[in-house]
Amino acid sequence: MKNIFKYLKGYRGVFGIAILSIIIATVMQLATPILIKYAVDSIIGEVPAGNLQFLMDAFGKNLMAVVWLMIGINFIGGIFLFLKGYLSSYAAENIAQNIRDSLYRQIQYMTYEQHTKKETGDMIQRCTSDVETIRRFLGVQIVDLGRIVIMITLSVAIMMSLNVRLTIYAIALIPILFAFSYIFFTKIQKTFKKSDEAEGTLTTVLQENLSGVRVVRAFGREKFEIDKFEEVNSNYRNITYKLVETLAMFWSSSDLLTLLQSGIVLVVGASMVITGNLTIGTLIAFITYESMLLWPVKQSGRLLSELGKTTVAITRIEEILNETIEKDLPTEIEPEIEGSITFDHVNFAYPDGKLALEDISFKLEKGKTLGILGSTGSGKSTLVHLIQRLYEYEGSIKIDDHELSTIKKQWIRRKIGLILQEPYLYAKTVKENIGITDKRYEETQIFEAAKTASIHDNILEFKEGYETIVGEKGVSLSGGQKQRVAISRTIIDPDKRILIFDDSLSAVDTETDMKIRRALKKRSKDVTTLIISHRITTLSEADYIIVLDEGKMIQSGTHKDLIDEDGLYKRIWDLQKMVV
Repeated sequence: MKNIFKYLKGYRGVFGIAILSIIIATVMQLATPILIKYAVDSIIGEVPAGNLQFLMDAFGKNLMAVVWLMIGINFIGGIFLFLKGYLSSYAAENIAQNIRDSLYRQIQYMTYEQHTKKETGDMIQRCTSDVETIRRFLGVQIVDLGRIVIMITLSVAIMMSLNVRLTIYAIALIPILFAFSYIFFTKIQKTFKKSDEAEGTLTTVLQENLSGVRVVRAFGREKFEIDKFEEVNSNYRNITYKLVETLAMFWSSSDLLTLLQSGIVLVVGASMVITGNLTIGTLIAFITYESMLLWPVKQSGRLLSELGKTTVAITRIEEILNETIEKDLPTEIEPEIEGSITFDHVNFAYPDGKLALEDISFKLEKGKTLGILGSTGSGKSTLVHLIQRLYEYEGSIKIDDHELSTIKKQWIRRKIGLILQEPYLYAKTVKENIGITDKRYEETQIFEAAKTASIHDNILEFKEGYETIVGEKGVSLSGGQKQRVAISRTIIDPDKRILIFDDSLSAVDTETDMKIRRALKKRSKDVTTLIISHRITTLSEADYIIVLDEGKMIQSGTHKDLIDEDGLYKRIWDLQKMVV
Protein backbone atom coordinates (compact mmCIF):
# COMPACT_ATOMS: atom_id res chain seq x y z
CA MET A 1 0.00 0.00 0.00
CA LYS A 2 2.97 2.31 0.63
CA ASN A 3 4.18 1.82 -2.94
CA ILE A 4 0.63 2.25 -4.27
CA PHE A 5 0.33 5.54 -2.37
CA LYS A 6 3.64 6.61 -3.92
CA TYR A 7 2.25 6.10 -7.41
CA LEU A 8 -0.72 8.36 -6.57
CA LYS A 9 1.61 11.36 -6.34
CA GLY A 10 0.16 14.25 -8.31
CA TYR A 11 -3.31 12.69 -8.42
CA ARG A 12 -4.11 12.20 -4.73
CA GLY A 13 -6.51 15.15 -4.83
CA VAL A 14 -8.33 13.64 -7.81
CA PHE A 15 -8.63 10.30 -5.99
CA GLY A 16 -9.81 12.17 -2.88
CA ILE A 17 -12.66 13.76 -4.85
CA ALA A 18 -13.45 10.38 -6.41
CA ILE A 19 -13.68 8.79 -2.94
CA LEU A 20 -15.85 11.68 -1.71
CA SER A 21 -18.12 11.14 -4.73
CA ILE A 22 -18.48 7.43 -3.96
CA ILE A 23 -19.27 8.26 -0.32
CA ILE A 24 -22.08 10.63 -1.40
CA ALA A 25 -23.38 8.05 -3.89
CA THR A 26 -23.30 5.39 -1.15
CA VAL A 27 -25.22 7.62 1.28
CA MET A 28 -27.85 8.16 -1.43
CA GLN A 29 -28.07 4.41 -1.96
CA LEU A 30 -28.45 3.74 1.80
CA ALA A 31 -31.32 6.21 2.02
CA THR A 32 -33.51 4.11 -0.29
CA PRO A 33 -34.34 1.25 2.16
CA ILE A 34 -35.31 3.80 4.82
CA LEU A 35 -37.79 5.37 2.40
CA ILE A 36 -39.16 1.91 1.52
CA LYS A 37 -39.63 1.17 5.23
CA TYR A 38 -41.37 4.53 5.66
CA ALA A 39 -43.68 3.85 2.69
CA VAL A 40 -44.64 0.34 3.87
CA ASP A 41 -45.00 1.07 7.60
CA SER A 42 -46.25 4.65 7.74
CA ILE A 43 -48.00 5.36 4.42
CA ILE A 44 -49.49 1.96 3.64
CA GLY A 45 -49.56 0.95 7.33
CA GLU A 46 -50.18 2.94 10.51
CA VAL A 47 -46.74 2.83 12.20
CA PRO A 48 -45.53 6.28 13.38
CA ALA A 49 -42.99 7.89 11.00
CA GLY A 50 -40.46 8.61 13.77
CA ASN A 51 -37.41 10.48 12.36
CA LEU A 52 -39.18 10.83 9.02
CA GLN A 53 -42.19 12.68 10.48
CA PHE A 54 -41.10 15.77 8.54
CA LEU A 55 -41.97 13.92 5.32
CA MET A 56 -45.39 13.08 6.67
CA ASP A 57 -45.89 16.71 7.65
CA ALA A 58 -44.79 17.94 4.24
CA PHE A 59 -46.54 15.45 1.93
CA GLY A 60 -49.00 13.54 4.09
CA LYS A 61 -49.75 9.94 3.12
CA ASN A 62 -48.66 10.49 -0.46
CA LEU A 63 -46.99 7.36 -1.87
CA MET A 64 -46.05 9.07 -5.14
CA ALA A 65 -44.10 11.74 -3.23
CA VAL A 66 -41.92 8.97 -1.79
CA VAL A 67 -41.51 7.46 -5.27
CA TRP A 68 -40.34 10.79 -6.72
CA LEU A 69 -38.06 11.33 -3.75
CA MET A 70 -36.44 7.92 -4.32
CA ILE A 71 -35.99 8.70 -8.03
CA GLY A 72 -34.34 12.03 -7.14
CA ILE A 73 -32.02 10.45 -4.60
CA ASN A 74 -30.94 7.72 -7.01
CA PHE A 75 -30.45 10.30 -9.77
CA ILE A 76 -28.08 12.28 -7.52
CA GLY A 77 -26.31 9.03 -6.57
CA GLY A 78 -25.93 8.19 -10.25
CA ILE A 79 -24.29 11.55 -10.98
CA PHE A 80 -21.74 11.02 -8.22
CA LEU A 81 -21.12 7.43 -9.39
CA PHE A 82 -20.34 8.79 -12.85
CA LEU A 83 -18.07 11.43 -11.34
CA LYS A 84 -16.26 8.74 -9.32
CA GLY A 85 -15.74 6.58 -12.43
CA TYR A 86 -14.58 9.51 -14.54
CA LEU A 87 -12.11 10.89 -12.01
CA SER A 88 -10.63 7.54 -10.98
CA SER A 89 -10.22 6.45 -14.62
CA TYR A 90 -8.64 9.79 -15.54
CA ALA A 91 -6.14 9.55 -12.70
CA ALA A 92 -5.43 5.83 -13.27
CA GLU A 93 -4.73 6.32 -16.98
CA ASN A 94 -2.35 9.21 -16.29
CA ILE A 95 -0.57 7.27 -13.54
CA ALA A 96 -0.21 4.26 -15.86
CA GLN A 97 1.27 6.58 -18.49
CA ASN A 98 3.72 7.97 -15.93
CA ILE A 99 4.76 4.44 -14.88
CA ARG A 100 5.34 3.41 -18.50
CA ASP A 101 7.37 6.58 -19.10
CA SER A 102 9.41 5.93 -15.94
CA LEU A 103 10.03 2.31 -16.95
CA TYR A 104 11.06 3.22 -20.47
CA ARG A 105 13.33 6.01 -19.21
CA GLN A 106 14.87 3.60 -16.68
CA ILE A 107 15.43 0.95 -19.35
CA GLN A 108 17.21 3.49 -21.55
CA TYR A 109 19.69 4.36 -18.80
CA MET A 110 20.19 0.92 -17.26
CA THR A 111 23.75 -0.31 -17.53
CA TYR A 112 24.71 -2.45 -20.50
CA GLU A 113 25.59 -5.29 -18.13
CA GLN A 114 22.06 -5.30 -16.68
CA HIS A 115 20.54 -5.42 -20.16
CA THR A 116 22.56 -8.52 -20.99
CA LYS A 117 20.98 -10.31 -18.00
CA LYS A 118 17.34 -9.46 -18.80
CA GLU A 119 14.97 -11.42 -21.02
CA THR A 120 13.26 -9.20 -23.57
CA GLY A 121 9.88 -10.93 -23.25
CA ASP A 122 9.88 -10.56 -19.48
CA MET A 123 10.78 -6.88 -19.76
CA ILE A 124 7.94 -6.35 -22.26
CA GLN A 125 5.50 -8.04 -19.92
CA ARG A 126 6.53 -5.83 -17.00
CA CYS A 127 5.98 -2.74 -19.16
CA THR A 128 2.56 -3.92 -20.41
CA SER A 129 0.65 -6.52 -18.38
CA ASP A 130 2.05 -5.47 -15.00
CA VAL A 131 1.33 -1.79 -15.65
CA GLU A 132 -2.18 -2.71 -16.80
CA THR A 133 -2.74 -4.59 -13.52
CA ILE A 134 -1.79 -1.47 -11.55
CA ARG A 135 -3.95 0.75 -13.77
CA ARG A 136 -6.97 -1.51 -13.28
CA PHE A 137 -6.49 -1.55 -9.50
CA LEU A 138 -6.15 2.23 -9.29
CA GLY A 139 -9.03 2.85 -11.67
CA VAL A 140 -11.52 0.50 -10.01
CA GLN A 141 -10.53 -1.27 -6.79
CA ILE A 142 -8.80 1.45 -4.78
CA VAL A 143 -11.80 3.82 -5.01
CA ASP A 144 -14.15 0.97 -4.20
CA LEU A 145 -12.18 0.59 -0.98
CA GLY A 146 -13.75 3.86 0.20
CA ARG A 147 -17.17 2.59 -0.83
CA ILE A 148 -16.69 -0.66 1.07
CA VAL A 149 -15.66 1.10 4.26
CA ILE A 150 -18.54 3.61 4.19
CA MET A 151 -21.08 0.98 3.11
CA ILE A 152 -20.20 -1.40 5.97
CA THR A 153 -19.99 1.38 8.58
CA LEU A 154 -23.26 3.12 7.70
CA SER A 155 -25.19 -0.09 6.99
CA VAL A 156 -24.35 -1.55 10.40
CA ALA A 157 -25.09 1.79 12.11
CA ILE A 158 -28.52 2.10 10.45
CA MET A 159 -29.37 -1.54 11.12
CA MET A 160 -28.42 -1.13 14.80
CA SER A 161 -30.76 1.85 15.03
CA LEU A 162 -33.59 -0.24 13.57
CA ASN A 163 -33.13 -3.43 15.61
CA VAL A 164 -30.08 -4.45 17.62
CA ARG A 165 -31.00 -8.11 17.96
CA LEU A 166 -31.57 -8.68 14.25
CA THR A 167 -28.38 -6.74 13.46
CA ILE A 168 -26.36 -9.21 15.53
CA TYR A 169 -27.80 -12.07 13.48
CA ALA A 170 -27.19 -10.07 10.29
CA ILE A 171 -23.45 -9.69 10.93
CA ALA A 172 -22.82 -13.04 12.62
CA LEU A 173 -20.93 -14.62 9.71
CA ILE A 174 -19.20 -11.46 8.46
CA PRO A 175 -16.03 -11.93 10.62
CA ILE A 176 -15.73 -15.45 9.21
CA LEU A 177 -16.08 -14.07 5.67
CA PHE A 178 -13.43 -11.42 6.35
CA ALA A 179 -11.05 -13.99 7.86
CA PHE A 180 -11.64 -16.32 4.92
CA SER A 181 -10.83 -13.48 2.49
CA TYR A 182 -7.62 -12.60 4.33
CA ILE A 183 -6.39 -16.21 4.42
CA PHE A 184 -7.21 -16.55 0.74
CA PHE A 185 -5.25 -13.41 -0.07
CA THR A 186 -2.11 -14.61 1.68
CA LYS A 187 -2.28 -18.02 0.00
CA ILE A 188 -3.03 -16.81 -3.51
CA GLN A 189 -0.25 -14.21 -3.81
CA LYS A 190 2.47 -16.76 -4.70
CA THR A 191 0.24 -18.24 -7.40
CA PHE A 192 -0.28 -14.79 -8.90
CA LYS A 193 3.50 -14.34 -9.10
CA LYS A 194 4.02 -17.77 -10.70
CA SER A 195 1.33 -16.97 -13.28
CA ASP A 196 2.94 -13.61 -14.01
CA GLU A 197 6.38 -15.17 -14.46
CA ALA A 198 4.98 -17.94 -16.66
CA GLU A 199 3.36 -15.32 -18.88
CA GLY A 200 6.73 -13.52 -19.08
CA THR A 201 8.41 -16.75 -20.22
CA LEU A 202 5.67 -17.27 -22.82
CA THR A 203 6.19 -13.73 -24.13
CA THR A 204 9.96 -14.29 -24.31
CA VAL A 205 9.59 -17.47 -26.40
CA LEU A 206 7.14 -15.73 -28.73
CA GLN A 207 9.37 -12.66 -29.09
CA GLU A 208 12.49 -14.76 -29.77
CA ASN A 209 10.69 -16.84 -32.38
CA LEU A 210 9.33 -13.81 -34.23
CA SER A 211 12.74 -12.07 -34.13
CA GLY A 212 14.58 -15.19 -35.30
CA VAL A 213 12.09 -16.32 -37.94
CA ARG A 214 14.79 -16.40 -40.63
CA VAL A 215 17.00 -18.71 -38.55
CA VAL A 216 14.02 -20.95 -37.75
CA ARG A 217 13.20 -21.32 -41.45
CA ALA A 218 16.83 -21.72 -42.49
CA PHE A 219 17.36 -24.69 -40.15
CA GLY A 220 13.89 -26.17 -40.55
CA ARG A 221 13.21 -25.83 -36.80
CA GLU A 222 9.49 -25.07 -37.06
CA LYS A 223 8.48 -28.31 -35.31
CA PHE A 224 11.02 -27.73 -32.52
CA GLU A 225 9.79 -24.16 -32.00
CA ILE A 226 6.17 -25.31 -31.96
CA ASP A 227 6.97 -27.95 -29.34
CA LYS A 228 8.90 -25.41 -27.25
CA PHE A 229 6.02 -22.93 -27.40
CA GLU A 230 3.47 -25.61 -26.55
CA GLU A 231 5.54 -26.60 -23.51
CA VAL A 232 5.73 -23.09 -22.02
CA ASN A 233 2.14 -22.39 -23.08
CA SER A 234 1.00 -25.56 -21.32
CA ASN A 235 2.93 -24.53 -18.20
CA TYR A 236 1.31 -21.08 -18.28
CA ARG A 237 -2.10 -22.67 -18.81
CA ASN A 238 -1.65 -25.10 -15.90
CA ILE A 239 -0.53 -22.40 -13.46
CA THR A 240 -3.26 -20.00 -14.56
CA TYR A 241 -5.90 -22.73 -14.47
CA LYS A 242 -4.84 -23.57 -10.93
CA LEU A 243 -5.25 -19.88 -10.13
CA VAL A 244 -8.72 -19.86 -11.71
CA GLU A 245 -9.69 -22.98 -9.74
CA THR A 246 -8.58 -21.33 -6.50
CA LEU A 247 -10.52 -18.18 -7.33
CA ALA A 248 -13.59 -20.22 -8.23
CA MET A 249 -13.37 -22.04 -4.90
CA PHE A 250 -13.13 -18.72 -3.08
CA TRP A 251 -16.08 -17.14 -4.88
CA SER A 252 -18.31 -20.19 -4.52
CA SER A 253 -17.45 -20.52 -0.82
CA SER A 254 -18.04 -16.84 -0.17
CA ASP A 255 -21.35 -17.07 -2.09
CA LEU A 256 -22.38 -19.93 0.19
CA LEU A 257 -21.58 -17.87 3.29
CA THR A 258 -23.43 -14.79 2.01
CA LEU A 259 -26.51 -16.83 1.07
CA LEU A 260 -26.41 -18.50 4.48
CA GLN A 261 -26.18 -15.08 6.14
CA SER A 262 -29.15 -13.79 4.11
CA GLY A 263 -31.12 -16.90 5.02
CA ILE A 264 -30.47 -16.29 8.74
CA VAL A 265 -31.78 -12.71 8.47
CA LEU A 266 -34.87 -13.84 6.55
CA VAL A 267 -35.77 -16.64 8.99
CA VAL A 268 -35.12 -14.65 12.17
CA GLY A 269 -36.73 -11.52 10.76
CA ALA A 270 -39.86 -13.40 9.63
CA SER A 271 -40.18 -14.96 13.10
CA MET A 272 -39.96 -11.52 14.72
CA VAL A 273 -42.63 -10.15 12.34
CA ILE A 274 -44.95 -13.06 13.24
CA THR A 275 -44.46 -12.39 16.97
CA GLY A 276 -45.03 -8.66 16.46
CA ASN A 277 -41.47 -7.64 17.46
CA LEU A 278 -40.68 -6.25 13.99
CA THR A 279 -42.62 -4.40 11.30
CA ILE A 280 -42.82 -5.62 7.73
CA GLY A 281 -41.18 -2.41 6.49
CA THR A 282 -38.28 -2.88 8.88
CA LEU A 283 -37.81 -6.47 7.68
CA ILE A 284 -37.76 -5.30 4.06
CA ALA A 285 -35.22 -2.62 4.98
CA PHE A 286 -33.10 -5.19 6.84
CA ILE A 287 -33.08 -7.60 3.91
CA THR A 288 -32.08 -4.74 1.59
CA TYR A 289 -29.33 -3.55 3.94
CA GLU A 290 -28.14 -7.13 4.35
CA SER A 291 -27.63 -7.45 0.61
CA MET A 292 -25.88 -4.07 0.59
CA LEU A 293 -23.70 -5.14 3.53
CA LEU A 294 -22.74 -8.52 2.11
CA TRP A 295 -21.74 -7.09 -1.24
CA PRO A 296 -18.81 -5.02 0.12
CA VAL A 297 -17.79 -7.82 2.48
CA LYS A 298 -17.67 -10.20 -0.45
CA GLN A 299 -16.08 -7.51 -2.62
CA SER A 300 -13.31 -7.17 -0.05
CA GLY A 301 -12.15 -10.65 -1.06
CA ARG A 302 -11.93 -9.56 -4.66
CA LEU A 303 -10.20 -6.37 -3.55
CA LEU A 304 -7.65 -8.40 -1.64
CA SER A 305 -7.06 -10.75 -4.56
CA GLU A 306 -6.60 -7.78 -6.91
CA LEU A 307 -4.32 -6.27 -4.29
CA GLY A 308 -2.33 -9.50 -4.45
CA LYS A 309 -1.95 -9.17 -8.22
CA THR A 310 -1.09 -5.49 -7.90
CA THR A 311 1.48 -6.18 -5.19
CA VAL A 312 3.22 -8.68 -7.46
CA ALA A 313 3.04 -6.28 -10.41
CA ILE A 314 4.45 -3.39 -8.36
CA THR A 315 7.25 -5.62 -7.03
CA ARG A 316 8.23 -6.60 -10.57
CA ILE A 317 8.13 -2.98 -11.75
CA GLU A 318 10.07 -1.77 -8.71
CA GLU A 319 12.77 -4.33 -9.51
CA ILE A 320 13.36 -2.49 -12.77
CA LEU A 321 13.00 1.03 -11.34
CA ASN A 322 15.46 0.20 -8.54
CA GLU A 323 18.16 -1.02 -10.91
CA THR A 324 21.32 1.05 -11.03
CA ILE A 325 21.36 3.51 -13.90
CA GLU A 326 24.24 5.17 -15.68
CA LYS A 327 24.88 8.65 -14.35
CA ASP A 328 27.44 11.23 -15.32
CA LEU A 329 29.35 12.55 -12.32
CA PRO A 330 29.64 16.32 -11.79
CA THR A 331 33.42 15.97 -12.14
CA GLU A 332 33.19 14.29 -15.56
CA ILE A 333 34.01 16.42 -18.59
CA GLU A 334 32.97 17.01 -22.22
CA PRO A 335 36.31 17.59 -23.99
CA GLU A 336 36.82 18.12 -27.69
CA ILE A 337 37.46 14.67 -29.18
CA GLU A 338 40.12 14.37 -31.87
CA GLY A 339 40.37 10.58 -31.86
CA SER A 340 43.73 9.41 -30.52
CA ILE A 341 43.42 6.30 -28.30
CA THR A 342 45.92 4.97 -25.77
CA PHE A 343 45.59 1.69 -23.82
CA ASP A 344 48.08 1.37 -20.97
CA HIS A 345 48.13 -1.96 -19.09
CA VAL A 346 44.33 -2.35 -19.31
CA ASN A 347 42.64 -5.25 -17.53
CA PHE A 348 38.98 -6.18 -17.43
CA ALA A 349 37.04 -9.02 -15.80
CA TYR A 350 33.31 -9.71 -15.96
CA PRO A 351 31.28 -9.83 -12.70
CA ASP A 352 31.54 -13.62 -12.65
CA GLY A 353 35.31 -13.23 -12.29
CA LYS A 354 36.19 -14.33 -15.82
CA LEU A 355 39.19 -12.35 -17.08
CA ALA A 356 38.36 -10.94 -20.53
CA LEU A 357 41.33 -8.63 -21.14
CA GLU A 358 44.77 -8.78 -19.55
CA ASP A 359 47.54 -6.18 -19.75
CA ILE A 360 46.51 -4.59 -23.08
CA SER A 361 48.70 -1.70 -24.21
CA PHE A 362 48.84 0.16 -27.55
CA LYS A 363 48.64 3.68 -28.95
CA LEU A 364 46.60 4.78 -31.96
CA GLU A 365 47.05 8.29 -33.30
CA LYS A 366 44.24 10.48 -34.61
CA GLY A 367 43.07 9.52 -38.10
CA LYS A 368 44.86 6.16 -38.09
CA THR A 369 43.31 2.71 -38.49
CA LEU A 370 43.67 -0.13 -36.00
CA GLY A 371 43.01 -3.69 -37.11
CA ILE A 372 42.03 -6.27 -34.46
CA LEU A 373 42.29 -10.01 -35.09
CA GLY A 374 41.43 -12.84 -32.76
CA SER A 375 39.42 -16.00 -32.34
CA THR A 376 35.93 -16.05 -30.87
CA GLY A 377 36.05 -15.11 -27.18
CA SER A 378 39.49 -13.54 -27.41
CA GLY A 379 38.22 -10.16 -26.14
CA LYS A 380 37.86 -8.17 -29.38
CA SER A 381 34.31 -6.90 -28.77
CA THR A 382 35.03 -6.38 -25.07
CA LEU A 383 37.91 -4.08 -26.00
CA VAL A 384 35.71 -1.78 -28.10
CA HIS A 385 32.98 -1.92 -25.44
CA LEU A 386 35.49 -0.44 -23.01
CA ILE A 387 36.13 2.46 -25.40
CA GLN A 388 32.40 3.23 -25.29
CA ARG A 389 32.41 3.07 -21.46
CA LEU A 390 29.90 0.23 -21.45
CA TYR A 391 32.03 -1.32 -18.72
CA GLU A 392 34.50 0.06 -16.19
CA TYR A 393 38.13 -1.05 -16.48
CA GLU A 394 41.43 -1.32 -14.64
CA GLY A 395 44.54 0.45 -15.93
CA SER A 396 44.38 3.48 -18.19
CA ILE A 397 42.49 4.28 -21.38
CA LYS A 398 43.05 7.77 -22.71
CA ILE A 399 41.23 9.59 -25.47
CA ASP A 400 43.31 12.59 -26.56
CA ASP A 401 45.20 12.55 -23.25
CA HIS A 402 41.91 12.56 -21.28
CA GLU A 403 41.35 9.53 -19.04
CA LEU A 404 38.27 7.81 -20.43
CA SER A 405 36.71 7.37 -16.98
CA THR A 406 36.66 11.18 -16.58
CA ILE A 407 34.66 11.74 -19.79
CA LYS A 408 30.84 11.72 -19.66
CA LYS A 409 29.43 8.47 -21.04
CA GLN A 410 26.81 10.05 -23.29
CA TRP A 411 29.37 12.54 -24.61
CA ILE A 412 31.98 9.98 -25.63
CA ARG A 413 29.35 7.69 -27.16
CA ARG A 414 28.09 10.53 -29.34
CA LYS A 415 31.62 10.83 -30.71
CA ILE A 416 31.96 7.09 -31.45
CA GLY A 417 30.22 5.27 -34.27
CA LEU A 418 29.75 1.53 -33.74
CA ILE A 419 28.69 -0.79 -36.56
CA LEU A 420 27.90 -4.33 -35.40
CA GLN A 421 28.12 -7.59 -37.32
CA GLU A 422 24.34 -8.00 -36.90
CA PRO A 423 23.05 -4.41 -37.16
CA TYR A 424 19.56 -3.51 -36.01
CA LEU A 425 17.37 -1.82 -38.61
CA TYR A 426 13.91 -0.43 -37.94
CA ALA A 427 10.74 -1.31 -39.82
CA LYS A 428 10.97 1.96 -41.74
CA THR A 429 12.16 3.06 -45.16
CA VAL A 430 15.80 2.81 -46.19
CA LYS A 431 15.98 6.60 -46.18
CA GLU A 432 14.58 6.83 -42.64
CA ASN A 433 16.99 4.15 -41.39
CA ILE A 434 20.02 5.99 -42.73
CA GLY A 435 18.92 9.38 -41.39
CA ILE A 436 17.29 8.13 -38.18
CA THR A 437 19.76 9.82 -35.81
CA ASP A 438 18.73 13.30 -36.98
CA LYS A 439 15.62 14.19 -38.99
CA ARG A 440 17.36 17.30 -40.30
CA TYR A 441 19.64 15.33 -42.66
CA GLU A 442 19.07 16.32 -46.26
CA GLU A 443 18.69 13.82 -49.09
CA THR A 444 22.10 14.74 -50.51
CA GLN A 445 23.74 13.83 -47.17
CA ILE A 446 21.87 10.50 -47.06
CA PHE A 447 22.81 9.70 -50.66
CA GLU A 448 26.47 10.59 -50.05
CA ALA A 449 26.64 8.33 -46.96
CA ALA A 450 25.05 5.50 -48.94
CA LYS A 451 27.57 5.95 -51.76
CA THR A 452 30.46 5.77 -49.31
CA ALA A 453 29.03 2.51 -47.95
CA SER A 454 28.60 1.14 -51.52
CA ILE A 455 24.85 0.65 -51.08
CA HIS A 456 23.51 3.59 -53.13
CA ASP A 457 23.31 1.69 -56.44
CA ASN A 458 21.62 -1.29 -54.76
CA ILE A 459 18.99 0.99 -53.20
CA LEU A 460 18.19 2.57 -56.57
CA GLU A 461 17.47 -0.93 -57.92
CA PHE A 462 14.74 -1.45 -55.29
CA LYS A 463 11.21 -0.92 -56.60
CA GLU A 464 10.60 1.99 -54.23
CA GLY A 465 14.22 3.14 -54.06
CA TYR A 466 15.04 4.95 -50.84
CA GLU A 467 11.35 4.73 -49.84
CA THR A 468 11.51 0.91 -49.65
CA ILE A 469 10.29 -0.47 -46.31
CA VAL A 470 13.04 -2.80 -45.03
CA GLY A 471 10.80 -4.72 -42.58
CA GLU A 472 11.45 -5.46 -38.91
CA LYS A 473 15.20 -5.69 -38.26
CA GLY A 474 15.76 -5.24 -42.01
CA VAL A 475 14.38 -8.70 -42.77
CA SER A 476 13.84 -7.88 -46.47
CA LEU A 477 17.54 -7.06 -47.00
CA SER A 478 20.49 -9.38 -47.37
CA GLY A 479 23.16 -9.52 -44.66
CA GLY A 480 25.56 -7.39 -46.67
CA GLN A 481 22.89 -4.82 -47.49
CA LYS A 482 21.93 -4.51 -43.83
CA GLN A 483 25.55 -3.97 -42.87
CA ARG A 484 26.03 -1.29 -45.49
CA VAL A 485 22.83 0.55 -44.51
CA ALA A 486 24.10 0.47 -40.90
CA ILE A 487 27.46 1.85 -42.04
CA SER A 488 25.65 4.65 -43.89
CA ARG A 489 23.61 5.43 -40.76
CA THR A 490 26.79 5.77 -38.69
CA ILE A 491 29.10 7.68 -41.02
CA ILE A 492 26.46 10.28 -41.95
CA ASP A 493 27.04 11.91 -38.56
CA PRO A 494 29.90 14.43 -38.89
CA ASP A 495 30.46 14.41 -35.10
CA LYS A 496 31.79 10.84 -35.13
CA ARG A 497 35.52 11.07 -34.44
CA ILE A 498 36.03 7.35 -33.90
CA LEU A 499 34.50 4.59 -36.04
CA ILE A 500 34.39 0.98 -34.86
CA PHE A 501 33.61 -1.85 -37.27
CA ASP A 502 32.85 -4.92 -35.15
CA ASP A 503 33.14 -7.56 -37.88
CA SER A 504 30.60 -5.44 -39.78
CA LEU A 505 32.14 -6.07 -43.18
CA SER A 506 31.91 -9.85 -42.89
CA ALA A 507 28.79 -10.17 -45.05
CA VAL A 508 30.15 -8.24 -48.06
CA ASP A 509 32.47 -9.58 -50.71
CA THR A 510 36.17 -8.72 -50.74
CA GLU A 511 35.86 -6.21 -53.58
CA THR A 512 33.00 -4.31 -51.88
CA ASP A 513 34.90 -4.49 -48.59
CA MET A 514 37.88 -2.77 -50.23
CA LYS A 515 35.70 -0.12 -51.92
CA ILE A 516 34.03 0.75 -48.58
CA ARG A 517 37.33 1.04 -46.72
CA ARG A 518 38.91 3.23 -49.39
CA ALA A 519 35.81 5.42 -49.63
CA LEU A 520 35.81 5.81 -45.84
CA LYS A 521 39.49 6.72 -45.81
CA LYS A 522 38.94 9.33 -48.50
CA ARG A 523 35.80 10.74 -46.85
CA SER A 524 37.05 10.79 -43.25
CA LYS A 525 40.77 11.40 -43.26
CA ASP A 526 40.85 12.62 -39.67
CA VAL A 527 38.54 9.94 -38.25
CA THR A 528 40.17 7.21 -36.17
CA THR A 529 39.02 3.74 -37.21
CA LEU A 530 39.03 0.39 -35.44
CA ILE A 531 38.26 -2.67 -37.55
CA ILE A 532 37.55 -6.09 -36.03
CA SER A 533 37.65 -8.78 -38.66
CA HIS A 534 38.61 -12.38 -39.32
CA ARG A 535 39.47 -11.46 -42.91
CA ILE A 536 43.17 -10.59 -43.29
CA THR A 537 42.55 -8.62 -46.51
CA THR A 538 40.25 -6.33 -44.51
CA LEU A 539 42.97 -5.72 -41.91
CA SER A 540 45.92 -5.55 -44.28
CA GLU A 541 45.69 -1.81 -44.99
CA ALA A 542 45.38 -0.86 -41.31
CA ASP A 543 48.14 1.36 -39.92
CA TYR A 544 48.54 -0.89 -36.89
CA ILE A 545 47.25 -4.38 -36.12
CA ILE A 546 46.94 -6.23 -32.82
CA VAL A 547 46.21 -9.94 -32.37
CA LEU A 548 44.28 -11.11 -29.31
CA ASP A 549 44.12 -14.59 -27.82
CA GLU A 550 42.27 -15.42 -24.59
CA GLY A 551 42.26 -11.76 -23.59
CA LYS A 552 46.00 -11.21 -24.15
CA MET A 553 47.69 -9.22 -26.92
CA ILE A 554 50.02 -11.79 -28.42
CA GLN A 555 51.13 -9.89 -31.55
CA SER A 556 51.19 -6.33 -32.84
CA GLY A 557 52.56 -4.41 -35.80
CA THR A 558 51.83 -3.68 -39.46
CA HIS A 559 50.55 -6.26 -41.93
CA LYS A 560 54.05 -6.63 -43.40
CA ASP A 561 55.58 -7.09 -39.95
CA LEU A 562 53.07 -9.75 -38.94
CA ILE A 563 53.23 -11.89 -42.11
CA ASP A 564 57.01 -12.00 -41.71
CA GLU A 565 56.65 -13.19 -38.12
CA ASP A 566 55.68 -16.71 -37.06
CA GLY A 567 52.40 -16.57 -35.16
CA LEU A 568 48.62 -16.69 -35.35
CA TYR A 569 48.39 -13.83 -37.86
CA LYS A 570 50.70 -15.50 -40.38
CA ARG A 571 48.94 -18.88 -39.97
CA ILE A 572 45.55 -17.33 -40.73
CA TRP A 573 47.06 -15.38 -43.64
CA ASP A 574 48.49 -18.54 -45.14
CA LEU A 575 45.20 -20.43 -44.69
CA GLN A 576 43.15 -17.67 -46.31
CA LYS A 577 45.60 -17.45 -49.25
CA MET A 578 45.18 -21.21 -49.77
CA VAL A 579 41.37 -20.84 -49.82
CA VAL A 580 41.61 -18.01 -52.34
